[in-house]
Amino acid sequence: MKKSIEEHAARFDEKATEYDESKSDEYHACANLVVERAAPAADDVVLDLATGTGAIALAIAPDADRVVGRDISEGMLEEAERKAADKGIENVEFDHGTFREPEYDGPADTESSETPRAPTRSARVDIVTSNFAMHHLSDPEKREAIDVIADLEPRKFVLGDVMFFGEPDPDEPFYSPEVDDPATVGALADAFTDAGFSLTAVERVHDQVGVLVAERCPTAADVDEAPAEE
Repeated sequence: MKKSIEEHAARFDEKATEYDESKSDEYHACANLVVERAAPAADDVVLDLATGTGAIALAIAPDADRVVGRDISEGMLEEAERKAADKGIENVEFDHGTFREPEYDGPADTESSETPRAPTRSARVDIVTSNFAMHHLSDPEKREAIDVIADLEPRKFVLGDVMFFGEPDPDEPFYSPEVDDPATVGALADAFTDAGFSLTAVERVHDQVGVLVAERCPTAADVDEAPAEE
């Protein structure tokens, strides 16, 4: 990481109120693809890492059971909470967390304690999403982050980000060497594969922007827990 987490947090705190209006068409196209590819079911729990002002989390929330957003910037989290309140979206929660330390132990239960719920495993998460943030990590840090996410055992991880499909062009607007450290698509694919995911889709938005869909390979435990067909 070319800047510390604290430096990145301070930078995003300063731009939080204007962040949504400052983004490029490619950023919004990437975000739309992340939402489309995430496609949660009504009983899914979604973890949105580097949630920012909640663009992904709030778009997904109407289709999911719960959405949990994590970010390093208090200013961005405040904007996300304000937008959720304005839209009347109640099945989202936002708090501090990083890629490598998401501070996630399961979605908060906002229902009455008298309401029975089906038992779930600790820290259950079905889908992980993230858009335009992981490129701040170095390649080894990206691998660490993907390993942490894999340990949560989501069935799907949808990543939209700055990434290189070819040789990087320093004149393009998506790559700022002083703060960004994008990976090649190949390096990301290798990191997903090594963490037990299969890369099932690659969406190219721009030579330096894309969306990857990684799905977790079923384990022996998954097979044992699967309901038997009648």
